[in-house]
Amino acid sequence: MINLRDWKVWCGTLLSLFVTYLLHHIVFDVPRHSPFTKLWAGLLTPVCGVSAIVCFDLARRKSSTFHTTRSKFDHYVAIAGLSWMGWFARRKMDKSCKDIVGTQNNLLQSHLKENAETQYGRKYGFSDIHSREDYVKQLPLTYISHYDPYIQQMMKGEEKILTTRPPVIFAVTSGTSGKSSILPMTGKQRLLFFIQGISVAYHSLLREFPENNNLQKTLKFFYTPQWRKSECGILIGPNSSSPTNSKHLLNIYSTPKAGFEILSEPEALYIHLLFGLRDKSLGMLEANFSSIILSSFDALYQNWSELADDIERGEVNPKLDIEESIRNELNSCLTPDPQRAKEIREIMKTKSKVGIGKLLWPDCNLVLAADSGSFDLPAKILRETYCKGIPIYSPLYAASEGLLGLNIWPKKHPSQYVLAAQSIFFEFIPVELSNEDQPKTFFMDEVEKGKEYELVITNASGLCRYRFGDIVKMVDFYYQCPVIEFKHRKGQFLNVRGEKTSESLFYQALTEAESAWFPQKLLNYCCVESLLIDDKGSSYAPFYHLFLELEDDSKLLTQKQREVVDKELCSRSYVYKSFRDKGSIQPVRVHQVKSGTFEELRKFTINNTQASANQYKVPRVLKTKETVNVLLQNVFDNK
Repeated sequence: MINLRDWKVWCGTLLSLFVTYLLHHIVFDVPRHSPFTKLWAGLLTPVCGVSAIVCFDLARRKSSTFHTTRSKFDHYVAIAGLSWMGWFARRKMDKSCKDIVGTQNNLLQSHLKENAETQYGRKYGFSDIHSREDYVKQLPLTYISHYDPYIQQMMKGEEKILTTRPPVIFAVTSGTSGKSSILPMTGKQRLLFFIQGISVAYHSLLREFPENNNLQKTLKFFYTPQWRKSECGILIGPNSSSPTNSKHLLNIYSTPKAGFEILSEPEALYIHLLFGLRDKSLGMLEANFSSIILSSFDALYQNWSELADDIERGEVNPKLDIEESIRNELNSCLTPDPQRAKEIREIMKTKSKVGIGKLLWPDCNLVLAADSGSFDLPAKILRETYCKGIPIYSPLYAASEGLLGLNIWPKKHPSQYVLAAQSIFFEFIPVELSNEDQPKTFFMDEVEKGKEYELVITNASGLCRYRFGDIVKMVDFYYQCPVIEFKHRKGQFLNVRGEKTSESLFYQALTEAESAWFPQKLLNYCCVESLLIDDKGSSYAPFYHLFLELEDDSKLLTQKQREVVDKELCSRSYVYKSFRDKGSIQPVRVHQVKSGTFEELRKFTINNTQASANQYKVPRVLKTKETVNVLLQNVFDNK
């Protein structure tokens, strides 16, 4: 609704009147006016007309009360530009999906031609490859170890190794299914991610959730990593773009620029919450993963009293360990707000977690975060508790290797992604062949609906026929382009007797078992093969350890409740059941851990690996004794 006290309304009105006046001199022949005057009026008319439209449009949109005139205009320009870019990119994407063979062939040939004179291109004869069949015959399927020597050369500053384009960053992977790796990323890959990924996702968001087409700020949970540099001076770190990289986009977020410069996660999270809480008109919550949103709400419950005090005083908690220059800049952005502090205290004192997000931010329309694969559980908890009543949209299927897929159906659950055929050349390995070193691969036009495949990619940063470990299920086709659901990482399965129980199958069994634990609710879990734990029990037969964190840790599961997991697993896996019936595998051993254990595991992993807080994913299958020990130290006595 237009507010008549808004200056933009009056600017728009005056500009409209001025346009009417100018049109009068263009349309009607007024003798005292020269042709030059009419030309001048003709130039001013569209300028003033567009300005009037912009003023009215700015006035009608719901806006954050903490916008300045400049920041509001910057926000408007940023989302308007992104919206139009998304519209054009979506049309181009649809066109590419109608000719998937042509799109993929053109992408492959473009990559081969561009990089034919690189060290890698000469070695594998890129200039002699004229079809996708030639490509598959001439190049082997590869893993990250294949590229290590080339990447080392690039980190020393050598040029034209994998690509003719120089890398702009060396991206560190999260290491969910093993140790972290370092991958080169070119500017082209970054550009493709923005144009073909982010802009299209934003277009889909506005089409399905038009209430987000406004100027409300977004609470973005982002933790700036501690970068290091290669020998040639190129940054090494996670492939996550910081909001501080764009001054215009920075105005979209509730946290000021200084808040994103804090390098320690607890302090950065506190500041994100502080500036998010003070803005009652917040429109969106955003993070890479739903698990980050969930842990942020947990932190809110621990610190809400101090946060409310800060809002009331209009200054950052003096006990917060941040640089003085950052503190001063943050304090300059705050003003005392006793009324908002009172509202927060009244809401938080109810101690109810259900729908708290909507109570704190009545105009919040969306949670933007990944909710598939290992993030299905935290997303489920958010939907049932903190963010009840606020939809969750998982916009992109992406990794350090680049843009892999787009979710153009924001309201569909579980999330599905149309593969990014313009960005990545895809091949597919049937999951039953994924243990072979050089199995036969299939192209986009050869996959079958309902089957699971391991993805193989060729990207803009020089990775060719690269097996990066994602297992996906073909669920549909968008025109000719495959639509997938992410299932799990290749290394994230249990295998003590050759049974190969996947992460997704185990989660299905666990979800069903949870119904027998009512009113207990599952908060987090992970599994370990018995070979990693010294206590093997009385039998030689191996088994799975399952570690659970439940909502109420004052109530331990009974033995009967624990046994449900093994029963559900047997009902879903014939192979597992056959091993259980023969006594070759012992029953699942269920361990209940104390509240906060998985947060401790997260901190331990971040502190002891190259992964950043923005990248962390709960490993559903632990592979190291060090991480297992974190859980064992927090197990309740089962007796």
